[in-house]
Amino acid sequence: MVLNSGSRIARFIRIINNESKVRKIKQMQNRKPRVVVTRKLPEIVQVRLNELFDTSLNNTDEPFSRDQLVNAVRESDILVPTVGDKIDSSLLALAGKNFKLIANYGAGYDHIDVKTAMARGIMVTNTPGVSASDTADIAMALILALPRRMKEGADRITDDTWEGWKPTALLGNRISGKRLGILGMGRIGRKVAARASAFGMEIIYHNRRQIHPEIETELNAAFYDNLDVMLPDLDILSIHTPHTPDTFHLIDSNRLNLLNSSAFIINTARGEVIDQKALIRSLRAKKIAGAGLDVYEGGTNVSPELKTFKNVLLLPHMSSATVEGRIEMGEKVIVNIKTLADGHRPPDQVLPSML
Repeated sequence: MVLNSGSRIARFIRIINNESKVRKIKQMQNRKPRVVVTRKLPEIVQVRLNELFDTSLNNTDEPFSRDQLVNAVRESDILVPTVGDKIDSSLLALAGKNFKLIANYGAGYDHIDVKTAMARGIMVTNTPGVSASDTADIAMALILALPRRMKEGADRITDDTWEGWKPTALLGNRISGKRLGILGMGRIGRKVAARASAFGMEIIYHNRRQIHPEIETELNAAFYDNLDVMLPDLDILSIHTPHTPDTFHLIDSNRLNLLNSSAFIINTARGEVIDQKALIRSLRAKKIAGAGLDVYEGGTNVSPELKTFKNVLLLPHMSSATVEGRIEMGEKVIVNIKTLADGHRPPDQVLPSML
């Protein structure tokens, strides 16, 4: 095959980049990699990072400023960021010549410009699968709490407005026999389905691809290839899809209008998947029965109006917050760093096919 001049140049650049990456890794093998961690991690993880690498820790646990991130990518070999750190193209353009790995502490990586990193010969890894059960537990807790009006009941105790048991007080709905619609049947979605099925719920789901028939049978789940068709058929919608350009505001005003007025929405995935302003309008107009949220479109800037609804249960992005899960995440970060430092490809590299 004869390559044209443009193809030859592109191929030459790839070869140079690969050779440069190999040189960087070989240089790193002769010394401890310089690692910068942007947030405070469990102590056992920090101790191990210090033992293995030349590690700079953030013991104040204050989020890194932009200047701190710039200094980190300029001076270090490896950055260990979290979901709150924006690793964009302008930051990556300032990376030092020895910077070679972004070992993300977390499964989601929508805060990292992976394509630009790869183009610059910088590898990106994450920590998949660690918090699936923990997140599914919180999703299930919200699924149980909302129809039974647990937030309203708890508020009556703390507000000293409880007048004792009454036959018609705080009447909710049982979840057994109700239809749970799962948006995104990945690791977390499947674990939620298994938990909900044990509570007697009927499982329906929408996914980019239909899951294996054996798994469908095991979960007693029915596939909908059209989200708009599924939404009117469910009692509770639980969202488990990542934030990508395709899923941004996937649940918008049009789709919220497809839900029954008795339906609840649960989101433990990414806040950007729901158009938050549209959700507030639906709640205000009582077009849906309520919502349970652990993530928000504005990050920590939660809408004040969301806090006013009695039928909305808000959590502070705590779905993965277990001691066991956070330690396992740290272990995965360490394995990814150590594998690269030893001259091998990390097991949790984010690949182009995943984007």
